[in-house]
Amino acid sequence: MDKHNEVKATRIGIAGLGTIGKTLARAIDAGIPGMTLGAVAARNIQAAQDWIAAELKHPVPVTGLESLVEHCDLVIECAPAALMPTLGAPVLKAGKKLVVLSSGALLEHAHLIELARAHGGQILVPTGALLGLDAVIAAAEGEIRSVRMVSRKPVEGFRGAPFLAANNIDIEGITEPLRIFAGKAREAATGFPANLNVAISLSLAGIGPDRTELEIWADPTITRNTHSITVDSDAASFTMTIQNIPSENPKTGRITAQSVIALLRKLGAPLAVGT
Repeated sequence: MDKHNEVKATRIGIAGLGTIGKTLARAIDAGIPGMTLGAVAARNIQAAQDWIAAELKHPVPVTGLESLVEHCDLVIECAPAALMPTLGAPVLKAGKKLVVLSSGALLEHAHLIELARAHGGQILVPTGALLGLDAVIAAAEGEIRSVRMVSRKPVEGFRGAPFLAANNIDIEGITEPLRIFAGKAREAATGFPANLNVAISLSLAGIGPDRTELEIWADPTITRNTHSITVDSDAASFTMTIQNIPSENPKTGRITAQSVIALLRKLGAPLAVGT
């Protein structure tokens, strides 16, 4: 028998069936080499079952967060950041892989990294809405002197952010760009849990959340989520800017889901490009 045909497909679990989760489910169902959709976890099980029946060619079970791991080899977190421990612990204790989009939650739940280490699991953080993380990771093998990021999003991308309520910042009705945060990436993780996972991913790739400088702007003059990164290291100095088109969820760019799809393709590919 051809050895290629003996390779068992990796069963993918999707935790959360919002905009990103649905995009990923469709892509895996349509076909990614070496991958198959094993199950999804959703808060409204009946609604998820109805969506699967209507949208997917290959029906899969709908489970709770804690039992999703039983159906999968790799789980993709597309759920609210507060649910990270409930979802992540069973996956990592089972020695399986967890793809994390809410990377900011890893700062509050660092024990998940220890669980992965102790049980042979792995946490994977995709590039998401950023660019150039490969360059930052490579630079971190030497000495990075500074990392600075400036993020700008349309006003609707920041609605409901806890930092705004805690600091009495009103962005409704603004007509010019307004800087709403300046500080370290760690400070932004709790204040903007649905908005700035990109900053945490950048900090984890580079010099950490306590040294990564961050500015956040609410900008009514733009329609795209824009992130500019400046890195100075002993190997290279570089500046990168990306303008992401928002998805149906204004807090998240379309490229976030595509980044996860690219990661899945890379995991099962005979040729993998990039660090």
